[in-house]
Amino acid sequence: MQREDLPRIALLGVTWMGIPLILFPVAQQWIDSSVAGMLNAALPLTSAVWAAALLRRWPERRQVVGLTLGFSGIVLISLPELPTDAIASEGSAATLLGVSLVILAVVLYGLSTNLAVPLQQRYGALPVLLRAQLAAMIVIVPFGLATLEGSTWSWTSFAAMVPLGTLGTGLAFVLMTTLVGRVGGPRGTIATYFTPIVAIALGVGLNGEPLHLLAAIGSVLVVGGAWIASRRQLAPAASRR
Repeated sequence: MQREDLPRIALLGVTWMGIPLILFPVAQQWIDSSVAGMLNAALPLTSAVWAAALLRRWPERRQVVGLTLGFSGIVLISLPELPTDAIASEGSAATLLGVSLVILAVVLYGLSTNLAVPLQQRYGALPVLLRAQLAAMIVIVPFGLATLEGSTWSWTSFAAMVPLGTLGTGLAFVLMTTLVGRVGGPRGTIATYFTPIVAIALGVGLNGEPLHLLAAIGSVLVVGGAWIASRRQLAPAASRR
């Protein structure tokens, strides 16, 4: 691994893992998970904006339509889950702070998915993520140690953290890094649009939860938006000759 790429990998670890993994837990002291999830669904939009800024190339109109359509679907899916008290307190300073922290995290996520593209293409996902995690630990560990005194050990919590860490974080980061390295940040992050759809399917199928009409409509919009935005543009006929 070339020495000049190490600062970029360290920046990737700080912006993709270190800072966001602190911002989300802090923010959810004042906002609900449904609100945080809906804001997190803006990741493809922030990734597209960062790609335009870094590459000086705006996304095609088709991609803009697809991203906007997909995000609209996420909003519809989330509306039935938004608690009325959260909406009523939307103007409070604490709620505004929580929303701002999540938005900052999503902006950093968007930057990270673009930073990961050339690094993954050169070295692969695992070597990049290993070094990025070491950089992220420098940011996260002091916060963990500072709150260690007020925490208690629980085997139940520990058991819950194992699949969350290995699957929801570890494997997810490897797959996402590999994906954005192959198709680019904006197209790769469209996969996050399917998170609420999977949650709905599992909730209905395993827990017998009701399926809201808005959620069903939103799911259709998400799938349609993802299909539109992720389609590869065909070269003009003249250029293919």
